[in-house]
Order: sequence, then C-alpha cells, then structure tokens
Amino acid sequence: MRSDPSILHVDLDAFFASVEQRDKPSLRGRPVVVGGTGMRGVVSTASYEARVYGARSAMSTAEARAICPAGTAFLSPRFEAYRKSSLVVMDLLRELSPLVEQVSIDEAYVDLRGADLEDLEVDTVRKRLERLDADIREATGGLTASAGAATSKMLAKIGSDLDKPNGITIVAPGEEKSVLEPMSVRAISGVGPATAARLRTFGVETVGDLRRMTDTDLVSVFGERHGRSLFSLARARDDRELTLSREAKSISNEETFERDVHERHVLHREIERIAESVGARAEKAGVFGRTVHLKVRLPDFTALTRSFTTTSPTRDADVIARTATRLLDGLDLPQGVRLLGVGLSGFVAHAQTGLFDLETSADAETEYPEVFAPSPQDEPAPGSDAIDLSTRFSPSPERRWRTGMDVHHADHGNGWVWGSGRSRVTVRFEGPTTPPGPVHTFAVDDEALSPAEAPSWT
Repeated sequence: MRSDPSILHVDLDAFFASVEQRDKPSLRGRPVVVGGTGMRGVVSTASYEARVYGARSAMSTAEARAICPAGTAFLSPRFEAYRKSSLVVMDLLRELSPLVEQVSIDEAYVDLRGADLEDLEVDTVRKRLERLDADIREATGGLTASAGAATSKMLAKIGSDLDKPNGITIVAPGEEKSVLEPMSVRAISGVGPATAARLRTFGVETVGDLRRMTDTDLVSVFGERHGRSLFSLARARDDRELTLSREAKSISNEETFERDVHERHVLHREIERIAESVGARAEKAGVFGRTVHLKVRLPDFTALTRSFTTTSPTRDADVIARTATRLLDGLDLPQGVRLLGVGLSGFVAHAQTGLFDLETSADAETEYPEVFAPSPQDEPAPGSDAIDLSTRFSPSPERRWRTGMDVHHADHGNGWVWGSGRSRVTVRFEGPTTPPGPVHTFAVDDEALSPAEAPSWT
C-alpha cells in the first residue's frame, strides 16, 4: 500500500452526451441520450439532465424513451468526435505524468509519483488537480471531468465517483477505512450483482458489514482467490499498480436491426457498410488483421459466429466485406437476423495488399468476446424519432442519415441530422462555436448534402 494519495483516477463526466451538447448548442441544458436509437437499442450515456428522469447507461432505449420527457434528444454515437476529445484529455494527463493507464475512452489512472510536484501532500495534489480541471475545460471546449486521488486504485476510482459531476475527491492516507465503511459492498472492486446478492444472504449490505466476515468464511463461500480478495479490499488493502500499456486485440462493429431482416441482399449491403467502418478504424489504428469474424444473432437471441484466417493481413474494406459475406452465405437463416457484426483481429503492423488466401476456418461454435464485446462505439443502431421526426429502420438510402451525425450542405454549411424519414432528412445548422442554428428539411438524395467530419471546438 502507498503512503500518499499518489494514484489518480480521472473520469470524464457523461462523456458522449457532453460532447454532443458541446457540439450542438441547441441541446445544451436539455436531456440527451446517446446510444442505439432504435427500440432494440441500448443507452450508452445519458446527460445529467436525462438522469434526473431515471435514464442511465445500459438501459434499453425503449425504457429511456418511456421515462424521458418530450424534447429529449436520442442520438446515434459519433465515435470519431469522442475519440478526438479523448486524445486531447489523455495528452493532458501524460503531460501531468508519463505514467498513465487508459482504461477506456473516457477514464484513466495516473501515477502522480511521475508528476512534477514538490510533494504529494493533500493540498499540493488538490491544487494540481484544480489546474488540470481548468486545462481540460479549456482544451476541450468546456468538457468536465471528475477526479479521485488516493493510496490505491480502488479508492481513487471510488473517489472520482463521490462528487460528480466535475468534483475532486482526495482520500487522505489513514482515511480509507472510514470512507469505505458506510458504502454499499458494490463499491468494492469485483463485487457485481451476483456477489452482492450472495453476501446479502449473510446480512452483508455495506463494506462495514463485509469487514465483520472472517477470511475463512469468505474463502469457504467464494473460493480462495475471490474470498481473500474481498477480505483484503474491505480493509482497503489494494496494492495493484498501474498497467501502462494496453494493445487492442480486435476491431468490430455491430448492427442491431429495428426489425428482423430476412433478405440476403439487405444483409449483404449491411456487411459492406459495417466493413467500411471496420476498415477505416483499422487504418486509423495503423494495423492490418489476419482474421475476419462474422457474428449473427437470431430473433431468439441465439448467437452464431464464423471466422476466416488469411495468409495475408488486410484492412481493405472490400476484402473484409467479401469474406464476411462468404461466411454469411454459409449459414441457413430462415428465422431472419436480429443483429449482424463484422470484426477484424490478429493484428500486425504491415501487410502485402492484394492477396487474400484462405488458410483456416475456425470452429462454428467458437465465441469471440474480445471481438464482439458490447462497446459504445460498436453500437450504431438505426433510426431515431428522437427529437422531431418519426424514423423507422428501412433497408434504403434513408438509413445513412442517422440522428446526430455530422453533415455539410453546399448552401447552408455544417450541421447535424435532426431526424429523417419518409424520404426526407431534417438538418440543424449549428456547431460548437455558433449559437443555436436554423432547421431545414431536404430530400434524402439531395446532392448538396453529404456526411462530414466532426466539427472542431476551437
């Protein structure tokens, strides 16, 4: 255990929703929900205005729509916009200290022993974190973060959650047990719903209750490793150090359809679109992949996976699409398809393009959790009636206009999709540095309208 509050956890507040509110002035101060916008979608992030009504991450979009008021914006994710802001924040953290463990797009641990601080006393750490907060606001156009500093990773993460949004909590050495004691056992690392329910049968609701259980009792109930971990963590004993490098093992995108799709030509077109996204992300990451994966979820939630491993690594979208299509065509799908996913793994830094030879075929029942694990960037669900217009999933060109996406019009400039449907698309023309802008409606095939890159907030 450390003797100073030198482990920092930084968590960007309602990150996806905050980026949307920054880039879309008309949504500032209004409830915003980001995630799958169809009725089968899942919420990735809810703004604090939406959380007042009970909206939260991992809730179904249908439930969020039922509890949020009229005027709530339900937006499809714009991962590129989030990535740009994340890079800015992570660079600021690395300026603070070179010892950074990024655990997701919106959170990271920082070892303050690598920072240029005169000491690691509570007041010194607090003043530096206040400066970091100001730097993040200025560099990102107003985004905020919550921070926790403590003697361990567990307490630092707990601290960043205690005063959200935009709070700073420092757990001073010697205060760890008193901070933990009244908290729910869910605050302990590794205690999920199942473990919490099991502990409840022993009358354990808080960390203080857990601390009264003996090492022997916990091992007998949860096994050697988990039991001893619970015993130690309840006493604030956490000596985990930062993991300073993490390499992506896969890139994937999934599509959950508004209604089950039976038409093969529609599924082929969806594969081509998803493969374009996967290829673009591989190019940005500077990698080539040897293995192409296909995931199909049936209406009864049965998941089928297939994969091909090639002798020549690729990131070419056409190659990925052709391979995934070949995998799809080997499946009998009389029930239709609820979800379709394409992934790429087996990364290398270099490849000879133009070659694509079949090498091996993975077992049909093999699962690829690291490829298709749910993540905000891989949940681009179709359609939205989020703000104004009614939109239904349709295997037509209309579907490319996702609510919230960035667009450019030759006459009106930059804006974002307000809604679409019935062969029309409505756009609000505004950006991070403009006042709320006007709304105009166009035909979905208007040649003057095109997708655009995420706007700059500077």
